[in-house]
Amino acid sequence: MVQQIIVITDGCSNVGVDPVTAAALAREENIIVNVIGVVDEGDIGLRGTREIEEMAAAGGGISKIVQSKQLARTVQMMTRKTVVNTIQQVVNEELEQIIGSSASLEDLHPDQRAKVVHVIENLEENISLRVVLLVDASASMKPKITAVEEAVHDLMLSLQAREGRSEVSLFHFPGSKNKNDFAEKDLDWSTEFAIMKRLFYKINMRGATPTGPALLKVIEYMSQKQSINDIKVLDKAAEADKEGAMLSDYIV
Repeated sequence: MVQQIIVITDGCSNVGVDPVTAAALAREENIIVNVIGVVDEGDIGLRGTREIEEMAAAGGGISKIVQSKQLARTVQMMTRKTVVNTIQQVVNEELEQIIGSSASLEDLHPDQRAKVVHVIENLEENISLRVVLLVDASASMKPKITAVEEAVHDLMLSLQAREGRSEVSLFHFPGSKNKNDFAEKDLDWSTEFAIMKRLFYKINMRGATPTGPALLKVIEYMSQKQSINDIKVLDKAAEADKEGAMLSDYIV
């Protein structure tokens, strides 16, 4: 299973723990943190960009600074790239065990390489995926929220097209109901993507930017003990994942 957090923010966290530290903690939990920055111009934008890049680097993910009109395509690209990168990392580790520590796909015979690439492509389409969208709802993001909503909707459509199970959860920060709540959950793990669009109407854009504390809350949420239903889902996903353990059959 691939687990990732996609943070959509204009940067410049100003409450609580450093978001770079929080992203590093996520990586320790095998959760990848990707960050999309919709930043303003000037010194504030430069500071936000630096924070966004450092956060993604610490979380083992990727960052991208975009204009609002580019947001939808970027969210989809990041989700897909995270899945591909994770699978390739697993494949490379197995290749190292089979044919040596300096091995790569390019070292294989063309016929073997084609078979391994087929395994990668199959896993990419079938591996289970969990994504938490963590949306900055501070006052400075108010002019950009419509673009965020459209981006999330487009992501849902792309995930529906996958063969593997895709679950999505939505949080925004800071919380709307309680001033002391660093992040608020709008949607628990769900495959009912049609309801996602309606959730944005209740988000109250206000206040400061507690990115670090919000990340910590999401990490805790994602790291909770799996329910019996989760385990059943993982067992089913493992059938698709088995192909990744059969690389040795193609490399003799």
